[in-house]
Amino acid sequence: MKIDRLVSIVTVLLDKKRISAQELADRFEVSPRTIYRDIDAISRAGIPVYSAPGVGGGFEIMQEYKLDKKVFSADELSAILMGLSSLAGMVRGEELVNALAKVKSFIPADREKEIALKADQICIDLSPWMSNGNIQPYIETIRTALQEHKLLSFEYIAHHGKNTARMIEPYQLVLKSSRWYVQGYCRERKDFRLFRLSRMANLQIQEETFLPRAYQKPVLDFSQRWQEMQTKIKIRVHRSVMDRVLDHCGYENFTADGGEYYIVDFPFIENEYHYDILLSFGSRCECLEPLHIRAEMKRRARSVAAVYED
Repeated sequence: MKIDRLVSIVTVLLDKKRISAQELADRFEVSPRTIYRDIDAISRAGIPVYSAPGVGGGFEIMQEYKLDKKVFSADELSAILMGLSSLAGMVRGEELVNALAKVKSFIPADREKEIALKADQICIDLSPWMSNGNIQPYIETIRTALQEHKLLSFEYIAHHGKNTARMIEPYQLVLKSSRWYVQGYCRERKDFRLFRLSRMANLQIQEETFLPRAYQKPVLDFSQRWQEMQTKIKIRVHRSVMDRVLDHCGYENFTADGGEYYIVDFPFIENEYHYDILLSFGSRCECLEPLHIRAEMKRRARSVAAVYED
């Protein structure tokens, strides 16, 4: 007896006034005898299912037990649909399709257009504009390993291009800032680690299973720590890169400098990531101060130019 089939039968009974055993059997691709056993299990669980004999008969949940479909407001149903739809676009799976179908079954016919309109007012697409073609297959592989508690092996490209072989116990798939990660216990490091899927190669499920240990959730919010580490530097940017600079700081940090340029108080940490951000603006960005960061930008720009010299 499948629990998910029982839940689905209850959902159908809540949605319909009455349905026959044969209709339920056809819908779930089982025999009417199986449906009768399922109905008996549902009744024993405390849900009052009434059986009407004869032509036009069937099963129905007693009216006083009916769940009022207006228990959710239009805004609440729209929010649920938006959330499930955004996940369905990133994570393939029958369970998400079924969840969407079940939520939609709670929408009264006279409110379908209203709720569909509200759900379409916000589009959530978590997929990147361009992505590594391995990501989706890796997600499916990791989900299988999570469900079956099996080890994962892969090659991992860490900082500075260091290539290492890893064997992990997977515990959680994480989507952060349009990038997928897996949190797992690394057998090599003997600790929990967060691995980015785009840096993996040769991902394989092992036959060996593992006994789940006490799980440490990854720390995903570094905003407070980053604010403590950041300092403001002054950069002069051309208006043609203004839209990209706005991805990193608000418009209140911009001061016009003539008709074509802006002086920007730019949040900065002295590491490779932030220097690469400044370099990505090319000749349309100049670091004005502090002087030691300006000097480092000169050195890095010369190093890039040297690559192209004969």
